[in-house]
Amino acid sequence: MSNATETSSGEPSDKMRERGTTSRLKLAVYLQANRWLVAAVPLGIVFLSVVVLGTLDPRPLTAAVNASDPIETLGQGLLTSIITGVTLVVTINQLVLSQELGPLGDQRDRMEGELDFRRDAADLIDAPVAPPEPSAFLKSLTEAIGSRARTLGETVSDDPNSETNSRTLEFASEVSDNADDVANRLEGRQFGTFDVLSAALDFNYSWKLYQVARLQNASGDISEETTQALSGIHDALELFGPAREHIKTLYFRWELVNLSRSMFYAALPALVVSVSAILFLNDTSSITGTTVGISNLLLVVGFVAAVSLAPFAILAAYVLRISTVAKRTLSIGPFVLRTETREDELEWEGSNEVDRSD
Repeated sequence: MSNATETSSGEPSDKMRERGTTSRLKLAVYLQANRWLVAAVPLGIVFLSVVVLGTLDPRPLTAAVNASDPIETLGQGLLTSIITGVTLVVTINQLVLSQELGPLGDQRDRMEGELDFRRDAADLIDAPVAPPEPSAFLKSLTEAIGSRARTLGETVSDDPNSETNSRTLEFASEVSDNADDVANRLEGRQFGTFDVLSAALDFNYSWKLYQVARLQNASGDISEETTQALSGIHDALELFGPAREHIKTLYFRWELVNLSRSMFYAALPALVVSVSAILFLNDTSSITGTTVGISNLLLVVGFVAAVSLAPFAILAAYVLRISTVAKRTLSIGPFVLRTETREDELEWEGSNEVDRSD
């Protein structure tokens, strides 16, 4: 399948970053970039903005401090926001932990559900037991889908006059190529990093389910072997969907735990800095002199603002990734959610059906 946003037939790309209109740079920031780096950039902007605006201000900061108490007011506001932000994260953690708590019966039902699913997955990949690691588990599923796609291609007769056969061969090739690419990216990946989920998101199973349904209902002669091969791919894709959603849920919980820890690490210095600003920066004699022509008091105020906003910046950095993934995977199965880049119609045997992947 083409790596463009859509193929010439109007089909969406397999790559998540190439589906929709969001620029690659934005997606790189939202998803791929280190969260600490994403949080540090706006803090640097805040520091530079305070210093630049303070330097351009015709009334120096020292005059403002003598006339009123802007630094103390700023420190009090930042202190309140830090406490509120940490409380918010504690609330989020309680919500996450509530999913793990429950009576014995509920825990047993969860265990049985997961074991049943793993047995189905083991049958699909033709193995005694499914791999325990998330990356290896998803890799085995994609390899099974790729193998079934190649089997599908072998069952199709080479009839150039059959549009159904040519489309089936094209579909089989696209699925096997996409599955092989994703399986290679999942090789040896450690859960807890975004790499596992990123690779799984680039397997566009929703659109493939839709394509299988169209092929199964297409007019023309389809052999019994081809019909069975299509059913096999359909069953495998139906297993991949909830498997990916489960891995995504586990990753979200993992990230929220990391968020709570990061917020705690950032909250302590932020509290110290904001409290110190309230107690010690109440007059112009607290900090005197200049550095490269810039008032040291102004530099300290900029530093106080940046450090005190660190918990908020970290929260925003983590939420950006989680919300971006959640928005692009809201539905499970072949549902239309985003239509900004698709064509109005997909020309295939006169059908005017349309669809888009997650």
